[in-house]
Amino acid sequence: MANYVPSVGIEVHAELSTRSKMFSRAPVAFGGEPNTRIDPVSLGLPGALPVPNRIAIEMVMMTALALNCKIAHHSVFHRKNYFYPDLPKGYQISQYEETNPIGYHGWLEIPTEGGGTKRITIQRVHLEEDTGKLMHMPAGGSGIDYNRAGVPLMEIVTGLNPETGRPDVETPEEAAEYLRQLRNILVFLGVCDGKMEEGSLRCEPNISVRLADSPKLGTKTELKNLNSFRAVQLGIAFEVRRQVATLEAGQVVRQETRGWDENREASYMMRIKEEANDYRYFPDPDLSPMMFDDAMIDRVRESLPELPLAKVQRYTNDLGLSEYDASLMTADRDWATWFESALKLGGDPKLVVNWMNSDFARRLNDSGTALKESKVSPAHLVELTGLISDGTISGKIGKSLFDEMFDTGRMPKELVEEKGLTQVSDEGALQSVVAETLAKHPDIVAKFKAGNEGVKGFLVGQVMRASGGRANPPLVQKLVSEALAD
Repeated sequence: MANYVPSVGIEVHAELSTRSKMFSRAPVAFGGEPNTRIDPVSLGLPGALPVPNRIAIEMVMMTALALNCKIAHHSVFHRKNYFYPDLPKGYQISQYEETNPIGYHGWLEIPTEGGGTKRITIQRVHLEEDTGKLMHMPAGGSGIDYNRAGVPLMEIVTGLNPETGRPDVETPEEAAEYLRQLRNILVFLGVCDGKMEEGSLRCEPNISVRLADSPKLGTKTELKNLNSFRAVQLGIAFEVRRQVATLEAGQVVRQETRGWDENREASYMMRIKEEANDYRYFPDPDLSPMMFDDAMIDRVRESLPELPLAKVQRYTNDLGLSEYDASLMTADRDWATWFESALKLGGDPKLVVNWMNSDFARRLNDSGTALKESKVSPAHLVELTGLISDGTISGKIGKSLFDEMFDTGRMPKELVEEKGLTQVSDEGALQSVVAETLAKHPDIVAKFKAGNEGVKGFLVGQVMRASGGRANPPLVQKLVSEALAD
């Protein structure tokens, strides 16, 4: 079999987290009764004129800057003409790729094995409106829900590497990682909730294969209905195998749009791919060109936060966190902000991360509490971890205190003093408890002296129980070992 190399271009559509639609004041939300968030503009009624959503435009500019794009000082909305039931106007307001999208010529870095990064070329970032949703009824027939029609939709398209003339993404794994990093950025910026299962983030890869020694790209197919990172990776891998098998059989790969069947883990033909010219693009006469001056671009640029991958690298290099922990801490902007607030209060990075990613995350999930609504503040956790670190309380007592802190919002020092939970580190007092414990269990002591060292744990546990869990565990271990050695 010949050696084939995949090439993957990726189009991502992200629904923007605005309160109203792109060209009207109709509200935006997921779900709900069909056709309850519509207005004359959403339905394309005669005489209804579009008015651009300024917040959506700034969100696209912010994303483009985060993706290292150049910003066009002049950008135009176009009409993309086609006829389909989910498109009430008979055209979609979009931006044609040849006429100054808001952002262009950028790049996104993804992590690679060995701690390096790979740069993925971004061709453009542009703004358009979403379509309605065609719904097929169980009893037959179809209906259309226009709640989604007109929702601001950002499209992010990868491009050809200027040096190689080919897409940078060459494996299913790279495609999935690109999508993860892009989603992290969108969620971190607050421009999209990134919920692929709800359709607010949609990925449509264009896949082709070519012979390894051929500079010419193969015929591409577009893959749709991918609603998870796993589906993206599996779908691209399947399509690469299908195209290679087609070429090896002496057949021709057709340019087409294919759907992904998650149950069969296979793609299927949907339609022959249209060329862009079929859409008869022309500037929308109802919308003026957008003009962006340097002052506006600089203002948006200055509002950008530190991005997830940069945070991961800083957390691993400067704070000593593992890549896994650093990735967890940067998966959500509010989570990262909470963590950094704890650091500013003097919290130990690793201790704070351990508590956040275990007990704190568990209680938030179990109770359905949002981070911003939690009674536990960074000051609570910093104080608690400090009490454990300096030996005032044991880790076990710390866990019980955390649950009470979470429920009541009371500070840990206050609870320790009220309940008398200060850890006992008085060696003389603990020696008496150890002596009493060994005297109560002569049979266990005999087993230890006979070579069964495993019973030592039982004796340590009995000492801890006798102290009400307040004894300093390392000190108990030391004193029990010394007593058994006598």
